[in-house]
Amino acid sequence: MKKILILSANPKNTSNLRLDEEVREIKNTLAISPNRDEFQIITESAVRVDDLTRFLSHHQPTIVHFSGHGSGTDGLALEDNSGHMQLVSTQALAKLFDLFQSQVECILLNACYSEEQATAIHQHIDCVVGMNQAIGDTAAIKFSVGFYTALAAGRNYEDCFQMGRTSIDLQGIPEYATPQIKIRRRRYQREKPINPVKSDKDNHMSNDNKGGQNRSVSIGGSVTGSAIQTGDSNTANINYQQVSLPAPESVNIQAELNALSEIIGKLETEDRRKIDNAFEDAQEELNKPQPDKDEVGQALDRALKYAKKAEGFTSAIAKIQPHLAKTIAWLGDNWHKLVMYLH
Repeated sequence: MKKILILSANPKNTSNLRLDEEVREIKNTLAISPNRDEFQIITESAVRVDDLTRFLSHHQPTIVHFSGHGSGTDGLALEDNSGHMQLVSTQALAKLFDLFQSQVECILLNACYSEEQATAIHQHIDCVVGMNQAIGDTAAIKFSVGFYTALAAGRNYEDCFQMGRTSIDLQGIPEYATPQIKIRRRRYQREKPINPVKSDKDNHMSNDNKGGQNRSVSIGGSVTGSAIQTGDSNTANINYQQVSLPAPESVNIQAELNALSEIIGKLETEDRRKIDNAFEDAQEELNKPQPDKDEVGQALDRALKYAKKAEGFTSAIAKIQPHLAKTIAWLGDNWHKLVMYLH
């Protein structure tokens, strides 16, 4: 059974949203489904900051759905003990969901400008939906209806996302491109070391907001120290020496990333999920027409940070070194620091 936790917040000092209507439509959508017994809906309203950890721990949801106001870089708007707005930062949300990544499959942030939070949370959760700009009540509700209609029919999360967008478009509302998905396949669903589901990145269009209040709030060369391993199966002697980097244009970055993922994927570690997520994020960025090298570097930095703690990492250094050297060459001077993982 998939347990859906719907969290809503509409603080006193923010514009009034039709959150009750959204919850009602979601419940009705699942109630009329032949598969309704496969879902349990739990609703919590007027959610305060302190409630977040309590509700997630107590209910153990598969899907978390947030309805309310977003404020872009400032975070999501919950309530304080007086019912007024209290913002929760993007970093704090990402750290929170890191603790629940083994149980939560999907998070839907039905709030304006919540794509930044979705991106951060996606480091830990396989599927996160956020909004790249303001979204009105009507569009937000239609998206939810479409999403859960597909979910009730047994479709995967990416299909649910597309159905949500289509439901907005069918109404002639120009906000169908506002929802954005961050998604990866779980490791057990992959046949290759890296084989992600691509995020939808089409048309970041600026649309007029129609259909009531919107869900936003405003707040005033060369590398040194690379390693060569020698020794038998019981010992490893690591000698550091100067390594010349190839020309960036000569590097097949896809092949090097695949090789790193395959080598590190064989390590025994309790951080396997975090490593997989980091490589998926790097791959997602590479799939773009003009990938941001710093984004790829940041994802690889995360993967290596967790991999270095794994049993057997030292023994794998000799295999990692040539691929990491080429990857660093492609990434550029800002990422020479990655060589520290070979120490």
